[in-house]
Amino acid sequence: MTVQVERLVVHYVDKKDETVEIHLRNDEMPVNDKVNVFIEQLHHAYNGKPGKGFCGFSPEKNGVVSSSIQSYRQGEMHFYHLTEQAAEVLKEELNKYAFNETGYLIFCHYRFVADDYVMIALVNVKEHYSINQELDLTSSRHLDIAKMQLAARIDLNGMATALEDNRYISFIKGRAGRKVADFFLDFLGCEEGIDARQQSQAMLSAVEDYLSDRQFDKTEKDDLRKQVFDYCSDCVATGSDADVSQLSSTISKDDEVSFDSFYKEQAYDLEESFPVDKKTVTSMVKFSGQGSGVSVSFERKHLGERVLYDKYSDTLTIKGVPPNLKDQLERFFEEN
Repeated sequence: MTVQVERLVVHYVDKKDETVEIHLRNDEMPVNDKVNVFIEQLHHAYNGKPGKGFCGFSPEKNGVVSSSIQSYRQGEMHFYHLTEQAAEVLKEELNKYAFNETGYLIFCHYRFVADDYVMIALVNVKEHYSINQELDLTSSRHLDIAKMQLAARIDLNGMATALEDNRYISFIKGRAGRKVADFFLDFLGCEEGIDARQQSQAMLSAVEDYLSDRQFDKTEKDDLRKQVFDYCSDCVATGSDADVSQLSSTISKDDEVSFDSFYKEQAYDLEESFPVDKKTVTSMVKFSGQGSGVSVSFERKHLGERVLYDKYSDTLTIKGVPPNLKDQLERFFEEN
């Protein structure tokens, strides 16, 4: 599966003397193979970002971006003019806050599989150093896609067919806290909708209850959890929603009571399709935690066998220490 770029415009956001300035490119960037590869990398980097939020345009907020995208989708506005208007709104919003954001403001309309997206991302630059043939130090600036924190993606198909769902726009919540996320929602003119983490947790609860209700043994439960996790991971990788009917066919193929029927009868707060929060679904197959200088992570299937937990003594016993850890421990005791 590859990305097909339709339109691409890049501007530059600069902050000098506490004032944000945006240097506009004069026109759209010509689309070629290099552009398609770059946007494909951006697309996959965005999909891999954890903890994304989901929202839709709100009539109670600034409507410049939403009306511009609507006009572009209906063929009433050129893509470049859309980026001009959105960049001006971003400038106004950035000037309200103390965020020290600079970088390249990327607007791209692209297709992936059967979906049309408009991605808006502010990507910082990073200085890279190398030695040339004369053994002199040289530097160059690179787009730091991996650390992208301000980005949103509008599903144009979802915007056209499911406007009331309030979930056709995804955005990176980021590590900097709600203030940054709220700023980006204000820029877009959006209101947060479906909660991916809550939906993923509801799905996990429903799956666990179903596996217990159907009285699967431990091995069967572990195998089915892994299948559900793999399906959800694929959804994250492609940026698509998880579908409960497909989950049902995964874990209840030969069972009298399907998972789909079970979750509906039990009235779980779970949509028929929902965006996946990968960190939440990872807990289905792995236990992990850290604190006070200790970090522990192991596959859930090992609990009760290779890994034993005693809540009364607050101890964790590991049988079969990983070889690389065992080697470090043995060398430590030999030297000391």
